[in-house]
Amino acid sequence: MRHHLVLRVVTKLLIPFILLFALYVQFHGDFGPGGGFQAGVIFASAFVLYALIYGVDKTLQVVPEDVLRVGIGLGVLIYGMTGIVPLFLGVPYLDYSPLAHSAPHGQENGIFSVEFGVGITVSSVMAMIFLQFASRGGKDDEDANGGGDET
Repeated sequence: MRHHLVLRVVTKLLIPFILLFALYVQFHGDFGPGGGFQAGVIFASAFVLYALIYGVDKTLQVVPEDVLRVGIGLGVLIYGMTGIVPLFLGVPYLDYSPLAHSAPHGQENGIFSVEFGVGITVSSVMAMIFLQFASRGGKDDEDANGGGDET
């Protein structure tokens, strides 16, 4: 893919805008369409675009699989802890009221935190799924194409 200069330049121009749009969808999710799931998928699409143009090996240098694994766990942890913290504060599970000085602000903080956790998890899982399928080359592909050097 070294000779596709136009694709590389366009990708370098597009990825920042894709990531910026993902952040917009993430933070605008409280007030309109969007939220953590949609933002996570958009964020992962930038990762997939980079991998398609520059290759899986180069992508893994930018974002190693360990970072994606941590993202999966961290997102679930943020989501779960947002619901558990109110339990320790003496209110029902997922009642975000005590998370700020007033109940409406607490609800906003709780929803924001949950959506943030969902966004991290979804983007990490989508990127990991893509990586698992993209790195599945090698011997399996040769066997499917007739065994390689037999002519």
